[in-house]
Amino acid sequence: MLQPHADPGPMSDAVTHSIRVEVLSRYSAENSKPSLGEWIFEYTVRITNQGRDTVQLLSRHWIIKDALDRSQEVKGPGVVGEQPVLAPGESFKYSSWCPLPTPMGRMHGTYQMRRTDGTVFDIEIAPFALRGSYTVH
Repeated sequence: MLQPHADPGPMSDAVTHSIRVEVLSRYSAENSKPSLGEWIFEYTVRITNQGRDTVQLLSRHWIIKDALDRSQEVKGPGVVGEQPVLAPGESFKYSSWCPLPTPMGRMHGTYQMRRTDGTVFDIEIAPFALRGSYTVH
């Protein structure tokens, strides 16, 4: 089970190399099927370039853990089919979703970015909680 002190809230915020990543998650009751062991969580990410250089998001790497501490990794190019370019001061916002076999879990990860000079670097996606609604009868 998740340790109480290790369980983050449904929001996260991290700044790495002047790139800010904010995430907000929510349980999607309308898409979940708890009786079949499937809880669906939606999350919205805003990436803001707070630096002086234009950057491009190249890839994502997520680490997803369920309530039993089972891990899965998701890696791939871009986000939602895009590899956005962010000039200084610009933001990119997108929403996605994650299925879990338990009503609770957490996610964190990194995005790989590239500056216009070709420098490649990773930025942090701070941990955030996935918490479903359920009733005990």
